[in-house]
Amino acid sequence: MFLEEYCTTLAGDHFSFTREQASEFAKRVANDFNPLHDVDNTRFCVPGDLLFAKVLLNEGLHASMRFHFRDMLTDGVELEIVSGDDGGKRICDLNGKMYLEIESQGSCNRDTAMIEQLIKGYVAFSGESFPNVLVPLMKSEGVMINAVKPLVIYDSMTLKMEHVDLVNPQLESTGATLAVNGKRGKVTFNFAYRDNGEVVGMGEKTMILSGLRPYDQDTIDTMVESHRARQQRYSA
Repeated sequence: MFLEEYCTTLAGDHFSFTREQASEFAKRVANDFNPLHDVDNTRFCVPGDLLFAKVLLNEGLHASMRFHFRDMLTDGVELEIVSGDDGGKRICDLNGKMYLEIESQGSCNRDTAMIEQLIKGYVAFSGESFPNVLVPLMKSEGVMINAVKPLVIYDSMTLKMEHVDLVNPQLESTGATLAVNGKRGKVTFNFAYRDNGEVVGMGEKTMILSGLRPYDQDTIDTMVESHRARQQRYSA
């Protein structure tokens, strides 16, 4: 499985992520250059998309799935996927602290090749949110994130599939919105999955923006230039 190089397998089905693994997944697989995923960031956190990928490859794709991100995860934490009293799954550390809660219903497909393709399409879409989608949304609402210490974190992700017997799932964006409440904002990204040209599922991803302040075009331009320079340095 392609995830093996981005995850450390431990005894008893436990697992963990190093900074290097998580950062490389963000940049190479998801094209996500959020500074929170840089190995030298003091506030480093493992990408939510990596946890999403781990769950799908372990548990399969269900017709209805909802992922609730409960806390930021740093490197080196020994984790396990456990069952809750409500029948759902959770990613927790060995002290019981929960980082991700998963609700799953309906039929399930465990085809690894199909799931890997679905994951790669989703995380590539997810990683493109800044600047392509997020900057126009912030401009329309007259707000922006902190340019010095940007804090953009996962809140939730939902999948609702017409069926899970997929062959060649392809993701397409269907729009995004930003709701602002003081210095906080919630962005909702909507998307659809097609298989052989037919829509076979819908989904949405929500992220929380913290420390919002009035929009400033010069500052945004500098942020975007810095972001693109980071991408180019990595590619080189």
